[in-house]
Amino acid sequence: MKKKRLGEVLYERGQISAADLKKALLDQQGRVIHLGELLLERKVVTKPELLAAISEVSGVPYQDCSTIDPPADVLRIIPPAVARRHLCVPVQLDGKSLIVAMAKPQNVQILDELRFKTGLKIVPRFSFQEEIGAAIERLYPAPGEVAETVQVADDMTGMEFISSSSQQRTIEAMREMQQELQQKSRSTPAVHVVAQIIRAAAAKFASDIHIEPQVGETSVRFRVDGILREFQRIPRAIQHQVVSRLKILSDMDIAERRNPQDGRFMVKINSRRIDLRVSTLPTQYGEKVVLRLLESNAPAQDFAGLGIPKEMAEALHEIIRLPQGMLLVTGPTGSGKSTTLYAALQLIRNPSINIITVEDPIEYTLPGLNQVQVNTKAGLTFASTLRSVLRQDPDVVMLGEIRDLETAEIAIKAAQTGHLVLSTLHTNDSISAVTRLLDIGIPGFQVGAAVTAILGQRLLRRLCKCHYSSPPTPEFINSVMAAGMMEPPVTQNIPNGCDACDSTGYHGRLGIYELLRFNDAIRQAARSGNRNDEMRTLARHNGIKFMQEYALDLVHAGSTTLEEVRRVVSFSQASSVICAACGRDLAASFVFCPYCGTKHDVWGLNASARTDTTKEVVLE
Repeated sequence: MKKKRLGEVLYERGQISAADLKKALLDQQGRVIHLGELLLERKVVTKPELLAAISEVSGVPYQDCSTIDPPADVLRIIPPAVARRHLCVPVQLDGKSLIVAMAKPQNVQILDELRFKTGLKIVPRFSFQEEIGAAIERLYPAPGEVAETVQVADDMTGMEFISSSSQQRTIEAMREMQQELQQKSRSTPAVHVVAQIIRAAAAKFASDIHIEPQVGETSVRFRVDGILREFQRIPRAIQHQVVSRLKILSDMDIAERRNPQDGRFMVKINSRRIDLRVSTLPTQYGEKVVLRLLESNAPAQDFAGLGIPKEMAEALHEIIRLPQGMLLVTGPTGSGKSTTLYAALQLIRNPSINIITVEDPIEYTLPGLNQVQVNTKAGLTFASTLRSVLRQDPDVVMLGEIRDLETAEIAIKAAQTGHLVLSTLHTNDSISAVTRLLDIGIPGFQVGAAVTAILGQRLLRRLCKCHYSSPPTPEFINSVMAAGMMEPPVTQNIPNGCDACDSTGYHGRLGIYELLRFNDAIRQAARSGNRNDEMRTLARHNGIKFMQEYALDLVHAGSTTLEEVRRVVSFSQASSVICAACGRDLAASFVFCPYCGTKHDVWGLNASARTDTTKEVVLE
């Protein structure tokens, strides 16, 4: 049913004529005013008539803002800049729900931003723009004071900035910033904005901070658990100051605004030590800045701490203690590949072993390792550095990434000549890594001889403790069975939202993995240049458990949701099978057909039983 508009409701109620409605719509064009406010301004309708019609259209009750007087702690929940930008005022805090008077109570984007920023459930109330504007002026300080007062109010104690540069101007800038934070000086609001953003991102365990200049204001977004969320907007007037402050801290050239730059600095917040990698990029409205936050204690975890299953962790322990060979970790950007490699190095580092890493950039600093930073401007590439590293008598070499043929060739040869090589590749899964090496130009016989194992991984958001459970719906049961789950769970877990998870329903992440260990059959397939389908069949025959299956196990255990699994992994990567008895399409993991009960020996089939175009196996 089509939703009625305000003018239609007023006309149907006989409270406005067609001529008045047409004239009001024409006069509204080119003006930033709602139709209802225009009609009220011209006294075409009365306020009670208008409010009744708006309530019918929106389903949101009216809130008179002229009499509201929220407590100071409730008022501080929504900062003045946010209140002015979205024309909203907090009215009352009721447990974990915040009643907010809004000019646009049906704007989903505004509701989502308020929910994320406050960590509360937003209960909207409708009010007119003029009434909300008057309430903001009455309840909040003047706009000129907002940029300074709000930022300084945050507690910056226990926060220390540390420079990785020897430049005197950078060291002096650090000292100046530290002094201003300690004295809570109001002379440079950009200092407090930078400190507040970094502290808030660290508190939310964000992996990245995005500072993005736009037409009117500058948006600040955090990437938390792999998802970008808007944190706040800063005034356009101090955007350049904020960027300049970050460039000084990162030892960049503040006069250079036309070319991208990179830098880094460190922040110590109480006992936490965070390394920030900073990157700038010129855009239409100014320089966009991205800060990557790296925790110094991340590589201290072992495989169990990363969520790697016990049997897979034991296999990895065997692999990383081999005298030679190659272990590749695959996955997209942000899937935790480097953290896994550092955890492996943490386990095997020993005074009797010479470990050298080649990285761009060095993400974590581990004692006992010789870590080399790639510098392409100085001619220090992955390939040239790796050649020099092999003359340094290494036992273990860790490459940050294999990007080209030259680097891949040297790494392959190193793995064949008495070195253990650890590296990463950007591929969808473990089996695709073989195809990637073949596509780069590595001969199949070298891939088969050098590679020991390939670990594919992804990160899924974990359900927050605030989630609730309900009996599974038929649609949910059909979805999980179609994905390959043999026995649907007895309950369906649904994300809810609370303060701990910023009302997203998810808090923290967990890994899903698949380990492809090379045996004689897989090595022979690699030597023959066989692609994904043949390798996948052989891997299944060798007992591999694909990451899609681990993900479904987590759904069954109630650790995450099917929607989150589908967001991260693709189920089309695993081959499907067709039951010859009933003709139904089944998941590759099925041993028995759930429709007719026929048992099938899928992996005993020869290669001719598969169709490469559809990735299906006909069971006979």
